[in-house]
Parts: sequence; C-alpha cells; structure tokens
Amino acid sequence: MQWMNRSKDWFEQAKYDLQHARNSIKDGDYAWACFAAQQSAEKAVKSLYMKKNAIAWGHSVFVLLENLPEDVIPDKALMEKGKILDKHYIPTRYPNAHPSGPAYRFYTKEDADQAIKICEEVMNFCVSKGISDK
Repeated sequence: MQWMNRSKDWFEQAKYDLQHARNSIKDGDYAWACFAAQQSAEKAVKSLYMKKNAIAWGHSVFVLLENLPEDVIPDKALMEKGKILDKHYIPTRYPNAHPSGPAYRFYTKEDADQAIKICEEVMNFCVSKGISDK
C-alpha cells in the first residue's frame, strides 16, 4: 500500500479550527477558543511534518516544533510560544485541572486573543516552510 500525503487536508482542518477559535471568542467561549487555537496550531505543524515526509507524534505544539526536520526548525521564540498553546490542551476542558469550578471560568478574552495570535504565527511559519495556504 502506498502512503498518501494528506498534508493539505491537515492544514485545511487547521484553518477550520482557527476559524472555530475566532467564532468562540464572538460567543464569549474563551476556554474553547484557547483549545481550538491549540488544536489548529498542532494540526498545522503536523501538516508540515507530512509535507516533509516525516512522522509526528503527540499533541504538544512545543515538542512538535522542536522536533521538526532540521531544514524547517523554527526559532526559539516560536517554540516558546508553543508552550503557551500547550497550556490550553487539557485545562480548558477538564474541571479537575483547576482547584474548583468549571474549566471555562478560568479563561479570559485576553487568553483567547493571545492563543489565536500565536496560532496564526505558527500557521504562517508552516506556510513559509512550504505548506500551501490555498
């Protein structure tokens, strides 16, 4: 069986998830906007792995960026921003990630705006390294 490169599909889903994050801000659902931005960035980076015929494992944007093939490794600043997105992977969805109360109460519009901005930077990086934005 021949391997099929689905990098375009993954990047299309990343764009869709980013739009979901933006829509969530409009709805005041800041926790979900943060999670959708993390998911979008994760999928964008995984699309770059596929474009480079490399294998991506895990859900950490930071680790995925850090372990990209040598010819597409980002600068340290973008990797550090990946850590910010990673903080939205679990606590945005699970109440037991916080001392008390539902998870959504711990997220602000500022958190969501920052997550979306970082996600956009990750996506632009992926486009600069060969992922098609069309």
